[in-house]
Amino acid sequence: MSRILIVGGHGKVALLLAPLLAARGDEVTSVIRDPAQAADVDASGAVPLVLDVEHADVDALAEALRGQDAVVWSAGAGGGDARRTTAVDRDAAIRTMDAAARAGVDRYVMVSYLGAGPDHGVPADSSFHAYAEAKSAADAHLRETGLACTILQPGPLTLEAPTGLIETADPGEGRVSRADVAAVAAAVLADPRTSRRTIAFGSGSTPIADALAR
Repeated sequence: MSRILIVGGHGKVALLLAPLLAARGDEVTSVIRDPAQAADVDASGAVPLVLDVEHADVDALAEALRGQDAVVWSAGAGGGDARRTTAVDRDAAIRTMDAAARAGVDRYVMVSYLGAGPDHGVPADSSFHAYAEAKSAADAHLRETGLACTILQPGPLTLEAPTGLIETADPGEGRVSRADVAAVAAAVLADPRTSRRTIAFGSGSTPIADALAR
Protein backbone atom coordinates (compact mmCIF):
# COMPACT_ATOMS: atom_id res chain seq x y z
CA MET A 1 0.00 0.00 0.00
CA SER A 2 1.27 3.45 -0.97
CA ARG A 3 0.04 6.92 -0.17
CA ILE A 4 -0.28 8.81 -3.44
CA LEU A 5 -1.25 12.42 -4.03
CA ILE A 6 -2.61 13.44 -7.44
CA VAL A 7 -2.36 17.11 -8.39
CA GLY A 8 -5.16 18.04 -10.76
CA GLY A 9 -7.47 15.54 -9.15
CA HIS A 10 -10.58 16.48 -11.12
CA GLY A 11 -8.93 16.10 -14.52
CA LYS A 12 -10.04 13.36 -16.87
CA VAL A 13 -6.86 11.30 -16.44
CA ALA A 14 -6.84 11.77 -12.65
CA LEU A 15 -10.46 10.64 -12.27
CA LEU A 16 -9.52 7.46 -14.16
CA LEU A 17 -6.28 6.94 -12.25
CA ALA A 18 -7.66 7.26 -8.72
CA PRO A 19 -9.96 4.21 -8.98
CA LEU A 20 -7.09 2.07 -10.30
CA LEU A 21 -4.91 3.01 -7.35
CA ALA A 22 -7.69 2.65 -4.78
CA ALA A 23 -8.64 -0.78 -6.16
CA ARG A 24 -5.17 -2.12 -5.45
CA GLY A 25 -5.18 -0.73 -1.92
CA ASP A 26 -3.35 2.57 -2.28
CA GLU A 27 -4.49 5.57 -0.27
CA VAL A 28 -5.18 8.34 -2.77
CA THR A 29 -5.49 12.06 -2.13
CA SER A 30 -6.61 14.23 -5.04
CA VAL A 31 -5.88 17.95 -5.03
CA ILE A 32 -8.65 20.13 -6.43
CA ARG A 33 -9.16 23.89 -6.67
CA ASP A 34 -12.95 23.96 -6.56
CA PRO A 35 -14.75 22.47 -3.54
CA ALA A 36 -17.69 21.66 -5.82
CA GLN A 37 -15.53 18.94 -7.40
CA ALA A 38 -15.18 17.03 -4.14
CA ALA A 39 -18.11 14.69 -4.78
CA ASP A 40 -16.59 13.47 -8.06
CA VAL A 41 -13.27 12.88 -6.32
CA ASP A 42 -14.98 10.96 -3.51
CA ALA A 43 -16.70 8.79 -6.09
CA SER A 44 -13.32 7.99 -7.68
CA GLY A 45 -12.06 6.49 -4.43
CA ALA A 46 -9.79 9.39 -3.49
CA VAL A 47 -9.86 11.84 -0.62
CA PRO A 48 -10.34 15.40 -1.92
CA LEU A 49 -7.93 18.11 -0.78
CA VAL A 50 -8.87 21.67 -1.72
CA LEU A 51 -5.71 23.62 -2.56
CA ASP A 52 -5.10 26.23 -5.26
CA VAL A 53 -1.73 25.07 -6.57
CA GLU A 54 -1.52 28.05 -8.93
CA HIS A 55 -1.08 30.35 -5.94
CA ALA A 56 0.20 28.03 -3.19
CA ASP A 57 3.83 28.54 -2.23
CA VAL A 58 6.39 25.79 -1.69
CA ASP A 59 5.74 25.67 2.05
CA ALA A 60 2.00 25.11 1.59
CA LEU A 61 2.61 22.49 -1.06
CA ALA A 62 5.18 20.71 1.10
CA GLU A 63 2.68 20.58 3.95
CA ALA A 64 0.12 18.97 1.63
CA LEU A 65 2.70 16.44 0.43
CA ARG A 66 4.15 15.49 3.80
CA GLY A 67 3.52 11.83 4.59
CA GLN A 68 2.88 10.83 0.98
CA ASP A 69 4.91 8.20 -0.85
CA ALA A 70 4.44 9.61 -4.33
CA VAL A 71 2.98 12.54 -6.22
CA VAL A 72 1.44 12.55 -9.69
CA TRP A 73 1.25 15.83 -11.57
CA SER A 74 -1.81 15.66 -13.81
CA ALA A 75 -2.87 19.30 -13.58
CA GLY A 76 -3.04 21.90 -16.32
CA ALA A 77 -4.40 25.32 -17.04
CA GLY A 78 -6.41 23.99 -19.96
CA GLY A 79 -4.93 26.30 -22.59
CA GLY A 80 -6.25 29.54 -24.00
CA ASP A 81 -4.47 31.90 -21.60
CA ALA A 82 -0.70 31.97 -22.04
CA ARG A 83 -0.10 33.74 -18.73
CA ARG A 84 -2.08 31.19 -16.75
CA THR A 85 -0.60 28.29 -18.71
CA THR A 86 2.86 29.45 -17.65
CA ALA A 87 1.70 29.98 -14.07
CA VAL A 88 0.24 26.48 -13.75
CA ASP A 89 2.00 24.16 -16.18
CA ARG A 90 5.46 25.58 -15.49
CA ASP A 91 5.64 27.56 -12.26
CA ALA A 92 3.20 25.61 -10.09
CA ALA A 93 4.55 22.30 -11.35
CA ILE A 94 8.11 23.34 -10.48
CA ARG A 95 7.05 24.49 -7.01
CA THR A 96 5.43 21.11 -6.47
CA MET A 97 8.68 19.35 -7.39
CA ASP A 98 10.60 21.53 -4.96
CA ALA A 99 7.94 20.90 -2.32
CA ALA A 100 8.21 17.14 -2.84
CA ALA A 101 11.95 17.31 -2.20
CA ARG A 102 11.37 19.42 0.90
CA ALA A 103 8.70 17.05 2.22
CA GLY A 104 10.80 13.96 1.60
CA VAL A 105 8.53 12.56 -1.14
CA ASP A 106 10.97 10.93 -3.51
CA ARG A 107 8.66 9.46 -6.18
CA TYR A 108 7.25 11.91 -8.74
CA VAL A 109 5.32 11.09 -11.89
CA MET A 110 4.75 13.85 -14.43
CA VAL A 111 2.05 13.57 -17.09
CA SER A 112 3.56 15.54 -19.98
CA TYR A 113 2.95 15.14 -23.71
CA LEU A 114 4.60 13.49 -26.70
CA GLY A 115 7.13 15.88 -28.21
CA ALA A 116 7.75 17.95 -25.08
CA GLY A 117 11.29 19.30 -24.89
CA PRO A 118 13.47 22.22 -25.96
CA ASP A 119 13.11 21.17 -29.61
CA HIS A 120 9.30 20.90 -29.47
CA GLY A 121 9.04 22.84 -32.74
CA VAL A 122 5.78 24.63 -31.91
CA PRO A 123 5.77 28.04 -33.65
CA ALA A 124 5.74 31.12 -31.42
CA ASP A 125 2.49 32.30 -32.97
CA SER A 126 0.70 29.03 -32.20
CA SER A 127 -1.86 28.91 -29.38
CA PHE A 128 -0.06 25.74 -28.22
CA HIS A 129 3.32 27.49 -27.85
CA ALA A 130 2.92 28.61 -24.24
CA TYR A 131 1.97 25.07 -23.22
CA ALA A 132 4.89 23.54 -25.11
CA GLU A 133 7.31 25.99 -23.48
CA ALA A 134 5.84 25.44 -20.02
CA LYS A 135 5.99 21.65 -20.21
CA SER A 136 9.50 21.76 -21.63
CA ALA A 137 10.69 23.87 -18.70
CA ALA A 138 8.85 21.79 -16.10
CA ASP A 139 10.15 18.49 -17.47
CA ALA A 140 13.70 19.86 -17.60
CA HIS A 141 13.50 21.02 -13.99
CA LEU A 142 12.21 17.62 -12.90
CA ARG A 143 15.09 15.84 -14.58
CA GLU A 144 17.51 18.09 -12.72
CA THR A 145 16.08 17.23 -9.32
CA GLY A 146 17.22 14.27 -7.29
CA LEU A 147 13.69 12.87 -7.29
CA ALA A 148 12.89 9.36 -8.48
CA CYS A 149 10.90 10.77 -11.35
CA THR A 150 9.13 9.34 -14.36
CA ILE A 151 7.97 11.62 -17.17
CA LEU A 152 5.10 10.24 -19.21
CA GLN A 153 4.76 11.57 -22.75
CA PRO A 154 1.51 10.29 -24.25
CA GLY A 155 0.37 11.40 -27.65
CA PRO A 156 -2.93 13.19 -28.37
CA LEU A 157 -5.51 12.06 -25.84
CA THR A 158 -8.84 10.46 -26.71
CA LEU A 159 -11.92 9.42 -24.76
CA GLU A 160 -11.91 5.91 -26.20
CA ALA A 161 -12.16 2.80 -24.04
CA PRO A 162 -8.92 1.45 -22.57
CA THR A 163 -7.12 -1.31 -24.42
CA GLY A 164 -4.24 -1.98 -22.04
CA LEU A 165 -1.99 -1.94 -25.10
CA ILE A 166 0.58 0.73 -25.95
CA GLU A 167 3.68 1.31 -28.06
CA THR A 168 6.87 2.86 -26.69
CA ALA A 169 9.47 1.85 -29.27
CA ASP A 170 7.90 3.82 -32.12
CA PRO A 171 4.81 5.69 -30.87
CA GLY A 172 4.32 7.67 -34.07
CA GLU A 173 1.66 10.33 -33.56
CA GLY A 174 0.81 8.47 -30.41
CA ARG A 175 -2.97 8.88 -30.12
CA VAL A 176 -3.96 7.13 -26.91
CA SER A 177 -6.97 6.98 -24.62
CA ARG A 178 -6.93 8.83 -21.33
CA ALA A 179 -7.85 5.54 -19.68
CA ASP A 180 -4.67 3.93 -20.99
CA VAL A 181 -2.64 6.94 -19.81
CA ALA A 182 -4.12 6.40 -16.35
CA ALA A 183 -3.19 2.71 -16.53
CA VAL A 184 0.38 3.58 -17.52
CA ALA A 185 0.65 6.03 -14.60
CA ALA A 186 -0.60 3.36 -12.21
CA ALA A 187 1.88 0.86 -13.62
CA VAL A 188 4.94 3.11 -13.31
CA LEU A 189 4.04 3.99 -9.72
CA ALA A 190 4.31 0.29 -8.90
CA ASP A 191 7.50 -0.26 -10.89
CA PRO A 192 10.67 1.36 -9.50
CA ARG A 193 12.52 0.37 -12.68
CA THR A 194 10.73 3.23 -14.44
CA SER A 195 12.39 5.81 -12.19
CA ARG A 196 14.53 8.44 -13.97
CA ARG A 197 12.95 7.57 -17.31
CA THR A 198 11.03 9.54 -19.90
CA ILE A 199 8.45 7.28 -21.51
CA ALA A 200 6.92 8.37 -24.81
CA PHE A 201 4.00 6.24 -25.89
CA GLY A 202 0.84 5.91 -27.88
CA SER A 203 -1.73 3.22 -28.42
CA GLY A 204 -0.29 0.02 -29.82
CA SER A 205 -0.26 -3.75 -29.52
CA THR A 206 2.02 -4.38 -26.53
CA PRO A 207 0.66 -4.94 -23.02
CA ILE A 208 1.53 -2.00 -20.78
CA ALA A 209 3.73 -4.00 -18.40
CA ASP A 210 5.73 -5.49 -21.29
CA ALA A 211 6.14 -2.10 -22.97
CA LEU A 212 7.42 -0.51 -19.79
CA ALA A 213 9.88 -3.34 -19.22
CA ARG A 214 11.68 -2.65 -22.50
